[in-house]
Amino acid sequence: MSAQTSTSAEPHAAAAVSASGVTRRYGEGDTCVEALRGVSVEIPRGQFTAVMGPSGSGKSTLMHILAGLDRPTSGTVDIAGQQITEMKDQQLTLLRRRHIGFIFQFFNLLPMLTAAENIMLPLRLAGTSPDRPWVDEVIDRVGLVDRTRHRPAQLSGGQQQRVAIARALVSRPTIVFADEPTGNLDSHTGEEILTLLRDSVEAYGQTTLMVTHDPRAAVMAHRILFLADGVIVRDEQGLGPDEVLSAMSEVSLQ
Repeated sequence: MSAQTSTSAEPHAAAAVSASGVTRRYGEGDTCVEALRGVSVEIPRGQFTAVMGPSGSGKSTLMHILAGLDRPTSGTVDIAGQQITEMKDQQLTLLRRRHIGFIFQFFNLLPMLTAAENIMLPLRLAGTSPDRPWVDEVIDRVGLVDRTRHRPAQLSGGQQQRVAIARALVSRPTIVFADEPTGNLDSHTGEEILTLLRDSVEAYGQTTLMVTHDPRAAVMAHRILFLADGVIVRDEQGLGPDEVLSAMSEVSLQ
């Protein structure tokens, strides 16, 4: 099912993030590249969504635009009911602090800070007083109670990604964007991280959008969007690993 036909032009009240008619072009003339070509999609609150597609399909560009890290050439994006497309940089910065959490492939932790200090960083930047019971709950859920005083260099890759997940959750964002969160981990550790992401959705209703190339990661999501040539070509739910592989093979031939 195509997401282009399953979503309306106006953002739905229950949507954490929505895009309408989004295009993104880089360059001009003969060198112009159309990374996105009229994408419309809604990400409902409380949903875990995976985005897949071959290299160059536009999946990373879509995530960056939905997160307000890049601007569309045309079209609109709404986050928590706020239209962000025309916001100035300072407005976008404040919106991201309030509404968005990020999880990256290479963790992006500050090496001079302890695990606890990295987790609390979004609250410090936003000037928000921490809710200690909530912070403690998040740290306990990601399994870092005995690692809060450690710096990133003293943690394994899986532990560093747990810090990154806690950092993304601690501000109770409208949506968490995860960019290849298991791409730098072994398969066992990656499965643990995916379970944590799914648990955060189930336990807290934490809306999450994950870009991944790994079918094992994608099947943890409620919904999988497949991109090809800058367009969402399939919008699926309930697929198993073999079905994801088959879908990816079909998408890669388009």
